[in-house]
Amino acid sequence: MSAPSDRILAGLPGIRRATEDFYKDLHAHPELGNHEHRTASRIAELLRSAQYEVTENIGTTGVVGVMANGDGPTVLLRADMDALPVHEATGLPYASTATVTGDDGQEQPVMHACGHDVHVTCLLAFAQLMADAKDAWQGTVIALFQPSEENGDGADAMMDGGLAGLVPKPDVALAQHVLVYPAGYVGVRQGSFLSAADSLRVTLYGRGAHGSMPQAAVDPVVMAAMCVVRLQTIVSREVAATTPAVITVGSIKAGTGPNIIPDSAVIELNVRTYDDATRKQVLDAIGRCVNAEATASNAPKAPLIERLNAFPPTVNDAGVADRLDKAFRAHFGDGAHTIDLQTASEDFSRIPDTLGAPYAYWGIGGIEPDTYRKASEQGTIAQDIPVNHSPFFAPVIQPTLDTGITALTVAALAWLGNEGD
Repeated sequence: MSAPSDRILAGLPGIRRATEDFYKDLHAHPELGNHEHRTASRIAELLRSAQYEVTENIGTTGVVGVMANGDGPTVLLRADMDALPVHEATGLPYASTATVTGDDGQEQPVMHACGHDVHVTCLLAFAQLMADAKDAWQGTVIALFQPSEENGDGADAMMDGGLAGLVPKPDVALAQHVLVYPAGYVGVRQGSFLSAADSLRVTLYGRGAHGSMPQAAVDPVVMAAMCVVRLQTIVSREVAATTPAVITVGSIKAGTGPNIIPDSAVIELNVRTYDDATRKQVLDAIGRCVNAEATASNAPKAPLIERLNAFPPTVNDAGVADRLDKAFRAHFGDGAHTIDLQTASEDFSRIPDTLGAPYAYWGIGGIEPDTYRKASEQGTIAQDIPVNHSPFFAPVIQPTLDTGITALTVAALAWLGNEGD
């Protein structure tokens, strides 16, 4: 008898055209975090048509579909729905031309520049295939569609919205992300996978004066410049060379004219770390450094340090990741890999951590294979292959969608079909 995943995936050719059409439509109609109303409505409609028990508006726009199919494990699979404020430059016939009015009253473009449209499409297709082949598996599927991953608040919003009381407790939680690897690639790893991320705003206070009279001022521009330089020494001189960490100052704002010394300056920075100890070490060092520079400049008051957002580290459960790795290698053969450590960040882990379930997160490729191969041979992947969040990021539809759908199926059936035992 064929494996349960093969029996389920036998239905893929029959839904492939509709799946690709859905993807194109979703790509052309992106929505920002906590505003995914059209997306969520379409998801709920399709889940109901597949006979899932559906709950909408969890947190903000979160959607969950549950299908119970006899005794067995409960597997939660998650996709994120939100897009980014990016002007699409891919030139695709289904490219987004959407704009929205921001909180400042200005129009801003919207694009699925991170591949969340791939994630939604693959999870919906998986849900349909599971509904169409219930004789091939046993247990419970939870298909969870999360808002506002990019803002880092969507997972918490769903938990605060009562998710735990709306779904059965999962035995395992799974998620995937399309990344800059050749389409057809599937990769998982044990332990640390995605970094923690902390975005900070530091306001430095000085004393304003005429540009010709610096002796009357405490110059916050100089203070900010010294902070930027000093912050770069934290990773290079305080963190072990074998421990990955990144500090990036992405914004400096100060002053209104060339001959005016302002009374404040603002720097915004982003921190990436992979474990709680390093995270605390780096954040503590940032506070120490900016306060010391303010003291050295004789600032009239201490800097204000604000956390803008924070993402937890994504640390795959060793047992879950090992089970997935075996299942992926059995099904995909040479297409299955141990993926590299990634510097991107996610809030997915807050859901299984709060629900008390082990989890694993993996990556799939989305780049046309020949394009990726040529860039790899020339050593120009970083220059020639647009990455997530780029206005040129455009996963090739196939085999990306088929791979994502297949990976979800193989992963889920490692529990629901006893293929991982």
